[in-house]
Amino acid sequence: MSSLTTPAGRLGALARAELTLLGRSKATLLTAVLIPLVLPFSLRSFVDGMDVEESGLSVGLVLLPAAIGFALLFGVYSALVGVYTTRREELVLKRLRTGELRDVEILGGTALPVGATGIVQSLVLVAGSTALLDLPAPHAPHLAVLGLLLGLVMCAALAAVTATVTRTVESAQVTTLPFVLVSMTLSGVTVPLELLPDRLASVCELLPLSPMITLIRGGWTGNLSVYEALGALATALAWTVLAVFAVGRWFRWEPRR
Repeated sequence: MSSLTTPAGRLGALARAELTLLGRSKATLLTAVLIPLVLPFSLRSFVDGMDVEESGLSVGLVLLPAAIGFALLFGVYSALVGVYTTRREELVLKRLRTGELRDVEILGGTALPVGATGIVQSLVLVAGSTALLDLPAPHAPHLAVLGLLLGLVMCAALAAVTATVTRTVESAQVTTLPFVLVSMTLSGVTVPLELLPDRLASVCELLPLSPMITLIRGGWTGNLSVYEALGALATALAWTVLAVFAVGRWFRWEPRR
């Protein structure tokens, strides 16, 4: 039996093709690679002005989750919205559906290179933060890994949802803006939830990206209780299931006219 007739073989072949196309798109590479690596450290002076020590945090414990959050928002979510929209408008998705590939394999294989880029970026950011920000080793690394993996899956699913209402690649800059802005300002990316008023923080904890930031930061501090970790996990899974349902129900495989 040919390896391409197995789900893993088909997924791998599509992922390799997408990786080649990703390397040819300068705009996508800029969004997926450079912005998430540069943008977080521009917040250094802003974070220095916060009283993060009073909340048991440090500059490194604020900037590292923020950096990974930016990688998820720009390197995965925004980049994938553009990729899904481009492949749909060029009839690539429609042609792929006529073969052996299943719908989940098409969407998953398309997302794999971008997801792999997000993982590599996160590792680079961890290494850089450890060296430049005097960041200690994580006390609960399993929570940080879980937060990153959940973030990758959720952002890929939300990207597919956003692509359903995105007509062109150019309009993706507009359709991705609400989720990006809300996540940056209220999900603990730029301002930790620990610094917000309790009532506002309780609401912000329910936003899609908040559980990832909570798990990643909690993985380093080790201060996350079992109840808090399970709550973050439940919120993340709920958003992921909702996004997957929306993709199955409303994702468009043909160009929007």
